[in-house]
Amino acid sequence: MKVNVQAVNFNIDKKLVNFIQEKLDKLEKYYDRVISSDVFLKLENTSDKENKTIEVKINVPGDEFIVKKTCKTFEEAVDVSVESLERVLIKYKEKIRMHV
Repeated sequence: MKVNVQAVNFNIDKKLVNFIQEKLDKLEKYYDRVISSDVFLKLENTSDKENKTIEVKINVPGDEFIVKKTCKTFEEAVDVSVESLERVLIKYKEKIRMHV
């Protein structure tokens, strides 16, 4: 799957990009028709420890899903987002199966 990672107002290191790619690639085992995904990373200007926001947009034929999470680390936010997307894709796949 093609993963497009964008960081807002900071430079992202290669390890984090690879981590995101690996995690999102696993989504294909839940739904194999994912076209691409866009990942936006933002550092919120708050005194909160949970100031790292990730927004993941997954494109599938005829639809798209967006998940936005804020956590203490980007890695944690990626994990939580991927778990949410797994559930969304499983539901979507079952919905499609019922209509066929």
